[in-house]
Order: sequence, then structure tokens, then C-alpha cells
Amino acid sequence: MKRHVQVLLLVLTGLGLLHASLFSDLCLRYVKEGLRPLLIASGVLLLLLGLAGAALDRTNPEDHGHDHAHGHAHGHDHSTAPRIAWLLFLPALSLLFYAPPALGAYTASRANTKAVKVESRFDPLPATSPLPMTLTDFTARVQQDRERAIRGRSIHMTGFVTPAGQGGGWYLTRIIFTCCAADSQSVKVRVYGTPAPPANTWLAVTGTWHPRGMLGTKSATAALDIHRTERISPPVNAYTDDLPLTPT
Repeated sequence: MKRHVQVLLLVLTGLGLLHASLFSDLCLRYVKEGLRPLLIASGVLLLLLGLAGAALDRTNPEDHGHDHAHGHAHGHDHSTAPRIAWLLFLPALSLLFYAPPALGAYTASRANTKAVKVESRFDPLPATSPLPMTLTDFTARVQQDRERAIRGRSIHMTGFVTPAGQGGGWYLTRIIFTCCAADSQSVKVRVYGTPAPPANTWLAVTGTWHPRGMLGTKSATAALDIHRTERISPPVNAYTDDLPLTPT
């Protein structure tokens, strides 16, 4: 790989990072929002390094010719990189023209299940109906709330569809990042009362706890009897377990 191609690689990689983190929200498919400033800074740095390299090549072209000749005189050339370095263009170009898709049902069915934090006490639930909840809070209430405040309550949650595998059925799912896609974990609520929509479909669902196990103990299943579903657009920052908007 010649020097001018190396410079081009720096520029393309910098532009790809800026495209994914500054000019779009593509980076949120792979990292948490808090890492966006670091990606922007890295993109700017790579772009400046590439432009600086291009400027040096234009102002001192004879130096590179001398280095090239000197390398051949000793039987090898240090001005080029190994051929395998060409593969570095693939991630750079993918960020610009074909970013990998967001994580979804395939990953959720194989990712580790996020452990539900043990709660010593629960605050009283508001009287809102249906009650907006995250999948994590719903699971904690079902399995730990000794007051069983969730019994009979109409619950509103959002997530995407993950098929349940053998036996049919499906889960309402959220994938959660601690840092980036490499450490993703999933939280899932089993859904009853409606056929499985296509995998990765984002839904707002309303329903009540599906009685299975003893409510308020670990034997209880995080499951919902569905009364209403509505297709929604995927949120920009999909890798959090946020409260849904109150349905109208």
C-alpha cells in the first residue's frame, strides 16, 4: 500500500467516524451515547492527520522518491504497508456507505440476560392507567414486590419482537449496552394473547401480568397478557430500557 493510499485511508476512516457520530446517529447502533464525543474527536483527528499527510506529500514529493530508491537499494521498501492492510478499507467504507444493521432479535436470543437488580423496597405505583413501565422495572415488580402492587394493573411497555423459538410465542425485548455492542445484554418479557409479529418489529403494548408462578417471588414469570399492540418506529437510542411515552 503506497503512502498516498495510506493517507486516503486515514481520510476515509475519519470521514466515516464523523458520518456515524456527528452527522447521523448511526454510532448509537454500536456504542452508548456518552461515547459519541470520543468518536467525533477520533474522526476529527484522523481527518486532520490524513490532510496533513497529503499536504506534506505535495510540498516534499522528492523526499518520498528518495526513500523509495533507498529502500530498493537495500533490497526492500519500507514505504509500503503489507497487502493485507487493504482490508482496512472495508470498515472505513462501510461506515460511509453501508453501516452494519442495529442489533435485534438474533442477538437478543443469544445475548446474556440482564440480571435484575435486587430491590429492598418499592415506591407506590402512580394511579396512571395504563401505567408506563420499563421491562426491567416490570420484571423486578413481578419477582420482588411483596405488596404485589402490579396485580390487575394495566401496563404499557415498548420493545421489539424476539421469537420464543420452539413452541412458538414471542418476547417483548430490549437490548441494553453497558459500554458498546460487545457487552450487550437483553431483558425480555414473554407475551401471551396475540400471534407473534415479525421478528424485530417495534411495538407499544398494553396488558396485564400473565399469572404464572407466585407474584412477588422469583417463581413468578415476567409475562404479559396483551390487550392492545401498536407498531412504532425504533427509537434513535434503542439500547436503553426507557419508559415509553404515555399512550394517547
